[in-house]
Amino acid sequence: MDDWRELLAGGLRVAGVDEAGRGPLAGDVFAAAVVLAPGCTLPGLRDSKKLGAARREALAEAVRAEALAWSVARASVAEIDALNILQASLLAMRRAVQALAPPPAAVLVDGNRLPAWEWRAVAVVGGDDLVPAISAASVLAKVARDEEMRRLDERYPGYGFARHKGYPTAAHVAALLRLGASPVHRMSFAPVRAAAAQYAADSC
Repeated sequence: MDDWRELLAGGLRVAGVDEAGRGPLAGDVFAAAVVLAPGCTLPGLRDSKKLGAARREALAEAVRAEALAWSVARASVAEIDALNILQASLLAMRRAVQALAPPPAAVLVDGNRLPAWEWRAVAVVGGDDLVPAISAASVLAKVARDEEMRRLDERYPGYGFARHKGYPTAAHVAALLRLGASPVHRMSFAPVRAAAAQYAADSC
């Protein structure tokens, strides 16, 4: 297997890839792919989960301006329920890389799993803190998904999507029990099924 450090040092067009939204109970899973110029540094760039919302949004703007190429893709709630969240996440990653033009020579993916694809690729555990292009992808995916959850909050009021972004907080679970599942909830997730069943029982 290739070493990710050697790929970065080899002068190849390397894309970094990361996803956002594997853990939530609602909404699509997003992925981003970013190609940065060799040696490109954006101050403060790191794993998006370690950044505040305002800093993430500022960095996302900088990434979109400075990257040689970038893309954001998603897999839908229906695809998550049909495939499972891991396979849907990998599908979103594949779509993100497919959207890059020109295509990369190699891809570095955060985590320990790779999609089935034709690109030379390496999975990098902790890559969102080690590889700038993966950090950039992490930021773009997270910002895009958060924007989507704010839109869903307007469409499906009462669940608190703008606050918790679909994650299984106590307030979110309480809303599920009170309102039942919305069309954007992931029915393949056990807490959603349980809450939906309880809501149905309470409504009888």
